[in-house]
Amino acid sequence: MELRKDPITLSWVITGDDAPTLPGEERVCRYCPDSRQPLQVLSSMPPVDGGPWSARAVVHPSPLYRIEGEPQRQGDGIYDKMRAVGAHEVLVENSNHTRQLWNAKDVEIEQFLLLAAQRAVDLMRDRRFNYVSIFKDYGVAAGQDFAHPSSQLVATTYVPRRVLYELRAAHEYFVRKDRCVFCDILAQEERQAIRLVETRGDHIALCPFAPRVPFETWIISRVHDASFERPILSKAGGGLRDLAVLLRRTLNRIRSVSDGFHMVIHTAPNTPQHTGAIGSRQTVDDEYHWHIEIVPIVTSKVKSYTVKEVYFTPVSPETSAARLRSAPAE
Repeated sequence: MELRKDPITLSWVITGDDAPTLPGEERVCRYCPDSRQPLQVLSSMPPVDGGPWSARAVVHPSPLYRIEGEPQRQGDGIYDKMRAVGAHEVLVENSNHTRQLWNAKDVEIEQFLLLAAQRAVDLMRDRRFNYVSIFKDYGVAAGQDFAHPSSQLVATTYVPRRVLYELRAAHEYFVRKDRCVFCDILAQEERQAIRLVETRGDHIALCPFAPRVPFETWIISRVHDASFERPILSKAGGGLRDLAVLLRRTLNRIRSVSDGFHMVIHTAPNTPQHTGAIGSRQTVDDEYHWHIEIVPIVTSKVKSYTVKEVYFTPVSPETSAARLRSAPAE
């Protein structure tokens, strides 16, 4: 497997004829506490309510990225490629096989968030890695890998294209107005209150003004911080409950309209991106704002991306927010 860069879109793709395959159907879940399957456990969170552990990070059984070696960036004419160096982990959200993020206890969700932040910080100490992505794919249509409640983490030597677009737009906005665009979005959304789904403490769930799919929802903090890791770890002794509750309730609402979804945590890159549009680490901290994006898979509306490459969403964000507000959250 190797990484190749599209010279037009500047996005990286991982490709090769030696793609790893996931294990077949297992009689005993490899991530349940009583499993005898050998796991490369990287970190475990302390138990709650007498369980063996509350959340744990393990090496993915079929990783797309390998931690060993250097990227060995190479040119091939106008093209660029490099080895798929990175980390690929499974974040087991709960020791209980039936407790997903929407039906787990709030303290268990807090432990999962802490684990995700701790693993991100640990991997960011490796200067080879420019970005750490934390995501959850739920449902067959979303490409879910494992039945056990889990998310995944990948550390890469590049910044994903979507995040790079956000960084550039945030930088351009800051240069013009000397303000964070995400903070300004939050201020307007709270003032208009037509796309808000729910507010818990300093955290807000809302449907974005220009969604990609029906019922797309973001969770974003009122307190400005470019990094997901910093505020999460600063609240390790308490203070994560509002975010845990809002995440659980939002996913319950999403599940009332969709059987599957993608959830991604967007955070600042590990190093400044010297692209001519993004400056120092300090400016990234001022300009960017971490958030969680939840993109439901609404099977009846799968044609949400047209041949003209313009997102088409047949349900307005105002209607989506109203329906999600009225949906069961518990």
